[in-house]
Amino acid sequence: MLREPFNGQRLSTLTAVLTSPDGRRRRGFLAVPWGGIRGPHSVRFLRALSRQRRKPVLSLGDRLPVPRRRCVQQALHTHASWLHTEWLPAYAPELHPMEPFGDQLGNTALANTHADNLYRLCQSVRRGLRRVRRRPSIGRGFLCYTGLF
Repeated sequence: MLREPFNGQRLSTLTAVLTSPDGRRRRGFLAVPWGGIRGPHSVRFLRALSRQRRKPVLSLGDRLPVPRRRCVQQALHTHASWLHTEWLPAYAPELHPMEPFGDQLGNTALANTHADNLYRLCQSVRRGLRRVRRRPSIGRGFLCYTGLF
């Protein structure tokens, strides 16, 4: 008997990589809002990110619905002194440095993981992020994958 967990629940993540211009120094950030990403989650993530940054930040935004919401656009405008957003084409996973991170998670931390609730799945995702933080060559590879560094 095959049992499907979560019953329609989903786990979404907000991710950010703060890096030096040459891509050598990186810090990854992850937020896991329960029940999907909404505009207010993105605004809170931007506020938290503003406390962690030391220099101006270039944001690579996708064309999904959440970044286009009015509250997110207002937050981007509010943080314009330190945050500049470049919009990626509508579907360009090859330019997004977090795409290979998701692949890495699927092949390592989440491989053969039986998580019967979202909390356990979230713990596995965080464990995967810690693994990437401990091995700098993996994070550097994500940035090199995009061709932007």
